[in-house]
Amino acid sequence: MLAGAALAGAAPAGAASKAVELAPGIEYTRFDIDAAQGVAHAHVLSVNLRSRQVGVGLLYPGKVAARATVSQLATSAGAVAGVNGDFFNITETQHPGVAATGASVGPAIARGRALKAAVPNGQRFGPALPPGTSTKDVLGVTADGRARLDSIALAGSVTTPESDLPLGGLNQYALPVGSVGAFTSDWGSVSRMRAVCGTDTDRAAPCSTDTHEVRIADGRVVASAATPGSGAIEPRTTVLVGREAGAQRLRKLSPGDAVKVRHRLVASSTRIPYAFAVGGYPVLRSGRPLPGLDDTTSAVRTAAGIADGGHRLLLLALDGAPAYRTGLTIAEVAAMMRKLGSVDAFSLDGGGSTTLAARTPGTTEVTVRNHPTAGTERPVPNAIGLFTNPWR
Repeated sequence: MLAGAALAGAAPAGAASKAVELAPGIEYTRFDIDAAQGVAHAHVLSVNLRSRQVGVGLLYPGKVAARATVSQLATSAGAVAGVNGDFFNITETQHPGVAATGASVGPAIARGRALKAAVPNGQRFGPALPPGTSTKDVLGVTADGRARLDSIALAGSVTTPESDLPLGGLNQYALPVGSVGAFTSDWGSVSRMRAVCGTDTDRAAPCSTDTHEVRIADGRVVASAATPGSGAIEPRTTVLVGREAGAQRLRKLSPGDAVKVRHRLVASSTRIPYAFAVGGYPVLRSGRPLPGLDDTTSAVRTAAGIADGGHRLLLLALDGAPAYRTGLTIAEVAAMMRKLGSVDAFSLDGGGSTTLAARTPGTTEVTVRNHPTAGTERPVPNAIGLFTNPWR
């Protein structure tokens, strides 16, 4: 249900509406922004992470390669509110016959468990990355309840009777050229063919013709195929997909061979484990906009900000109604997040994906508070959910 009436009586340009407490520690407000290309309308959630009654988590449909709307994800998880998350594999027009997976670009962690790692930079969907950033960048909340910006890399290996192979991917829609990637039951049933298409620098490059797939169950090879397959992967089963040099290594395996697959996600700036993490890219660090931010292209955006030493999280979603659709540039997003008090800020997926959904105080119903640009919600692979009686 779209809360189209939410804009009735919107604050005049430059003014803010009164904050509404959705739950203890979670406030919602909306206001107009005088931007370079016209007036934008912002919807903002302010989250007090010092409150023991508040939690933040990753909303997703139960599989990496799946999509649902933010309101569906929030309702099914019992969230108070949520905004859309990472950019994702939305289309495959460059590879006819290959299914778009719907999987997100960057790393994802839910309830402390690693779901997936990041695709190569050249394989991402979304606007160009600012200099010095990568698909490994994340916004997360660590087990001590603090929000952080970080970079998370995959560390893993495949031990075979012959040697140890480095693991190049985990539940990713795109694998590095020459690598071996692992797919688990978290992936879903969507075809794994997209993983061998494109290159590390060119998302539109043709699919590799040198591929191989091996299925590992209870630590032993049980099947193999020349091309990546599809279908659900059973628990305690891992499917290894190789391309080029990785495919050549997998072809040496035979049914019955013992294979051990290890993988973990490693953060670059903290040893405290992440309870939740989602991909995107930073736009503000230590109170300063990143150099090279786009200051010409305006669009409807979603962003997150960190304030109060990581103890306050700000979630912003712009309105996609025709009167406000010019939106903000990324440089304007960084400036606005700083104006709201953020020291660090992070860009999430925007355009038709931008959605903020929240409960009406005193009810359990989650409704969309902004107007999505297409008039209806776009299904997305993940979202940031806000909870009371938290699980961290």
